[in-house]
Amino acid sequence: MTLVIGTDDGVYRASGPSFDDATRELDCGRVMKVREFAGTDGVFACSKAGLYRSSDREWTDLEVPREEVYSVLASPDGERLYAGTHPAHLYVSENEGESWRELEGFQELPSREEWFTPRHRNEAHIRSLGAHPDAPDRVVAGVEVGGVHVSEDRGENWTERRDGLQDDVHHVLVLGPEEFVASCGDGLYRTRDAGQSWNRLDGALSHRYFREALVHDGRLYAAAARSSPGTWSGADGADGALFVSEDGESFRRESYPGEPEEVILAWTVEEGTVVAGTNEGRVLVDTDDGWEAGGNLPAGIRSLSAV
Repeated sequence: MTLVIGTDDGVYRASGPSFDDATRELDCGRVMKVREFAGTDGVFACSKAGLYRSSDREWTDLEVPREEVYSVLASPDGERLYAGTHPAHLYVSENEGESWRELEGFQELPSREEWFTPRHRNEAHIRSLGAHPDAPDRVVAGVEVGGVHVSEDRGENWTERRDGLQDDVHHVLVLGPEEFVASCGDGLYRTRDAGQSWNRLDGALSHRYFREALVHDGRLYAAAARSSPGTWSGADGADGALFVSEDGESFRRESYPGEPEEVILAWTVEEGTVVAGTNEGRVLVDTDDGWEAGGNLPAGIRSLSAV
């Protein structure tokens, strides 16, 4: 089991089951996301220093026009590569990152001037990008803070899909052509009509601050804190919690090493096993006997990708 791990201090690679042999492959500061895509070679790392691509463990800066890249997406047909940035701009490459052009239609969304938060220099960023093979021309973008927006023509033109959804969007899990799960700063939401309407899933839960969700073998995994990272210190700490649902409606809480001081921020699946990472750098592995610690990294984990 091998993981590529995006952290607060660059990209690491580690092999299980202990993951204690982690070595840093890329010194690029804080990494927002690491991703692989079916039909597209390499691993991508989004960071505040740029978008990087790995081939045979050698990393190349793809030189997106804006330095701070928060999200990346390869289209299902492999013909387009998208990069979402801070401030919230969207770029596309049709030659594997050799050159980029801005998708200016994204700036024409009616709510564009409302996308900002003091915590991020009074600006916003495209935190999440997704697509589904059964709707290859549809691109889904989640903006922190700004909601979810959808393009039906590969990113050229956009419509807002934010009604009924909290605007602090951290991650959009694209489960099908029209089914998405959005992890937000105040709630966990699901749509089954491509964002035309949203249902809140966390109404009965004790925690509200969600960063990312995962579905594996029909089971929905979602971790949360009681509030935003600015409160994750002091006597109460982060107060992290892990919730699992078999039916997508009702949840049970599961214990994990490091709770409640640590919050799960990242998920992946390797060889059929769910793996998670926390803000304190702890790797967690879901076993038949419950969650077990799988080692510690020297920096907080923000994203995981199994390779």
